[in-house]
Amino acid sequence: MKTKTTKATSTLGFVILLIGVFMAALDNGIISAALTTINSSFDVSATQGAWGITLYTLGLAVATPIVGKLADRYGRKKLFLIEVIIFTVGSLGVALSPNFTLFLAARLFQAFGGGGIFIIASSHVLSTFAKEKQGSKLGLLGAMNGIASVVGPNIGSFLIDLTGNWHWLFLINVPIGILLVIFGWISLQETKTAVLSKIDFLGISLLSFSILSVMFAVNNLGEGNLLDSLLGWGTLGLLLLGVVLFAMLIFVEKRNEAKHIDPILPYHLLRKPTYTMTMIMGALSGLFIGAVIFIPSYAEQILGIPAAKSGYWMTPLALASGIGAAGGGFFVDKQGPVKTLVLSGIISVIGFGGLGLFVDSKLTFILFSVIAGIGFGFVLGAPLTVLTSNAAGTQKGSAIGTLSVARQIGLTISPTIFAAFIQQGFSKLDTLIPEKLKAHGINPAAMPGGSMVAINGGYANIQESIDNIPVQGVRDALNEAFQSAVHSAYEPIYLTSAGAALIMILIALLFSKKFANDAKDHPAE
Repeated sequence: MKTKTTKATSTLGFVILLIGVFMAALDNGIISAALTTINSSFDVSATQGAWGITLYTLGLAVATPIVGKLADRYGRKKLFLIEVIIFTVGSLGVALSPNFTLFLAARLFQAFGGGGIFIIASSHVLSTFAKEKQGSKLGLLGAMNGIASVVGPNIGSFLIDLTGNWHWLFLINVPIGILLVIFGWISLQETKTAVLSKIDFLGISLLSFSILSVMFAVNNLGEGNLLDSLLGWGTLGLLLLGVVLFAMLIFVEKRNEAKHIDPILPYHLLRKPTYTMTMIMGALSGLFIGAVIFIPSYAEQILGIPAAKSGYWMTPLALASGIGAAGGGFFVDKQGPVKTLVLSGIISVIGFGGLGLFVDSKLTFILFSVIAGIGFGFVLGAPLTVLTSNAAGTQKGSAIGTLSVARQIGLTISPTIFAAFIQQGFSKLDTLIPEKLKAHGINPAAMPGGSMVAINGGYANIQESIDNIPVQGVRDALNEAFQSAVHSAYEPIYLTSAGAALIMILIALLFSKKFANDAKDHPAE
């Protein structure tokens, strides 16, 4: 009877972790559906309003590794409950903000709570479950994390349609957070790691400011021309500052190894090739999420789906990613993380490559988006977390936290690069339209408005503008030009993602022996 009760309590505790992970991951995507409404309610511009997302992302990136380290030291149950409380209070503050300044402050505070929930949940699984069950549990956590990131905008749109009020996007977190604290206190088992006595305050500060510098630089990267913004001091200067601060961090952590100080990022980890390679794969997995963000606009432009319904075409990939994350976890338990990464890479190459090259109908879109979702889901949860844990040994929290930051950096950088691909693709309309008009026997110079005809309102409205043109030959020529430009815009996004998956396969194979040695050196605790 006692064993049954313990098992039931353990199951309830894991469910609490799953809900917490879903709630925290959902909140960065869910706001995107309400940005226009929020900006209008505070009377701010779209550029100002984007700080509601930017500050949350920055807060997550800074809080994640620090909370992971604190959880190792003071107890994962305790830090999980504290994180949920901070997130809940922050959510209430966001919902009740009387002005935009307090709204941004509350979003940052909320991020400090959301940043550690997934990391603590992963560390808790690695510390409390037998090794043969860790993969499946981590896979389920990854499924919750991935699905929430992908379906957030759709859920946000649904809640706004249902309530007519953006405040409910955040108020809904309050009762959920209160229940998580109550049941988490009852069901979660406390775990912690023996650590050195002194806290690495200098290392924490250097890591935080290094991450902030890089994230601000990435945020500035999207302003204006990509190359010009990259070379500007607002981007390049902050990137250099981030590198200098990280170099200082390495120096400090190397010195700390000879002292009785608990490092935020142990120097011996930085020297391990397996740890470095896992961080690179983490950044590449963030790139997958960045590619997924463009699925609605892809469906709209490639398949002609109405803008109001394009978000729903994310559903096949979202469901497949959840299945993939759970399945990948089970595969890790049976075959290990390296074989799982190779399999996920193969599936992702087929899925993302197919989206880039072979989509010509709604059926092929669904087919390849499901394949891509499964491959993307496989890598989300268990394999990278297990590899990082094996490389880190007892330093699980800070190591998994750094993996999450690497993934966040990949997620932050990739949309800017992909948006540049789209801009470059549509810029080809200047040459494609005259070519297609000539092919149809029409003189471009005779067209009203020149070779661009009369297309107004931006890329999203091009198809509507074309459909309003009365001359069949002109309409056919412009449709051909538009479709060529669309494919040039979106193909590089998904081919880049396929290339990233191929790199992950190569890393997994080249370092397979060293990954295996890490597993032997750090068996289940």
